Amino acid sequence: MKFVYSSTDRPSLKSPNLVCGFPGSGYVGKLAVDHLIQELPAKHLVDIYSSSFPPQVMIKADGTVDLMKNSIFWWQGGGSDLLLLTGDSQPANPDSEYSLAEEVLGLAGEFGTRQVFTLAAYITGVFVEKPKVFGTATDPETVREFAAHNISMMDSGSITGMNGLVIGIAKLRSMKGICLLGETSGYVVDANASKAVLEILLEIIDIKVDMTNLEKRAKDTEMLIRTIEQQMLAGRGGKPLEGQPLQKPRDTGYIS
Repeated sequence: MKFVYSSTDRPSLKSPNLVCGFPGSGYVGKLAVDHLIQELPAKHLVDIYSSSFPPQVMIKADGTVDLMKNSIFWWQGGGSDLLLLTGDSQPANPDSEYSLAEEVLGLAGEFGTRQVFTLAAYITGVFVEKPKVFGTATDPETVREFAAHNISMMDSGSITGMNGLVIGIAKLRSMKGICLLGETSGYVVDANASKAVLEILLEIIDIKVDMTNLEKRAKDTEMLIRTIEQQMLAGRGGKPLEGQPLQKPRDTGYIS
């Protein structure tokens, strides 16, 4: 695993919250964190390269390429300081996931981070107009605060991959860990779920961000969902779905 810093100078941050948006189902977390990075705007701190990421390069807007990576940005302003993690991929195997989580939390610890958020998808297989936000945390005090933010508490199941691992290891490091999950079908890139999660995160950490661009993407998601629903209803002879999970659409070009 290789860390490439943008500068030898480290920012002077005061116990920044670490917010992670890994790519996953619906890109719920990644879209939310990428929006934060763009709108604050946040400054680049470090790129993280690993042989556990898929063996491919990403083509950038200027026509050049870069190896797949995770990146951490920082921001300091009104409210709380932030470290923001986004990435092109999650690691491909458990050992590498543990290694990346340890490295990221170790870096955050150097800045005095005490609270870690992961933003993820709560997959239902059903399209909804107003996504709920579900949550779990590493301490009961935080869980008790969920109701005040309209977060539905999770009381069973598991969170796989980096979104669960990061807050689990954070707990071992005496950091508070919180996972916020946006309700999503899991069939499309779901900016609507990202918006729901981000709004609650901003409320918790007391930061205001222009949501215009994400709201536009959320409207695109809603239009896409309506189109898919109409296509599927037509395939059923116009009969209602009666609350049944929708089958995965074919040949639409959307990630799952």
